[in-house]
Amino acid sequence: MVIELTFNQNKYSADLSHPIDISIPLENKNDQVNCFYAPFFEANPVKIGDFVGSTAEGGVVNFFNVRLNPHGNGTHTESVGHISKEFFSINKCLKNYHKIAKLHTVIPTVMPNGDQVILKNQFEGYFEKNEVEAIIIRTMPNLVEKKIRNYSGTNPTFLHHEAIQYLVDLGIKHLLIDLPSVDREEDEGKLLGHKAFWQYPDNTRTDCTITELIYVADDVKDGLYLLNLQIASFELDASPSKPVLYALNPIN
Repeated sequence: MVIELTFNQNKYSADLSHPIDISIPLENKNDQVNCFYAPFFEANPVKIGDFVGSTAEGGVVNFFNVRLNPHGNGTHTESVGHISKEFFSINKCLKNYHKIAKLHTVIPTVMPNGDQVILKNQFEGYFEKNEVEAIIIRTMPNLVEKKIRNYSGTNPTFLHHEAIQYLVDLGIKHLLIDLPSVDREEDEGKLLGHKAFWQYPDNTRTDCTITELIYVADDVKDGLYLLNLQIASFELDASPSKPVLYALNPIN
């Protein structure tokens, strides 16, 4: 199915039969992406008396309990409720699931203290104000091991809060990144990046989201895409999510 859409007075087509899934699946195995020392994702069959909820174990149906931490296991999307004293649900904050997005690949800057940081100048000149409402950030090196990496205690790459403020000033409302957090793993609770993105607490942007732990393969080119950002209907600050891209082709 091919659809046509107009964006910034230009016409594009998108083939919905060719989705590009940039989520990392939740898998019940030893090698799985994890961060912030969260319990690993688990799925176990219900066992009650003679009943076992696993066809592999002789049961008539599969009937599993699932344990997960949205922030620590796999691709997830979070609302300002992640940092606010007030309760904000991702299910209430995210109401528009299709957005025009721009994919941008960056090479983190190594700071004197060893931190690997994405700085403001790595976005300057790449975006125009209000050009798109969503940005997808792919960091280099883009190793496939990102899909199974245990980031806990490794001080992963993060975004400088001035870079995030720059994106906010450009009109970015949805930020997607292949890292466990936009902030430093240990930052004494300052959360400067999260606060800058949501403008919390003085001018809170409740309709904006951050999606972390995505993975964008090397063969997906930088540029414009139609983004479909779907979540589970969790009344929590965050939910596992499935961001899917569709290439936009100009119509002359």
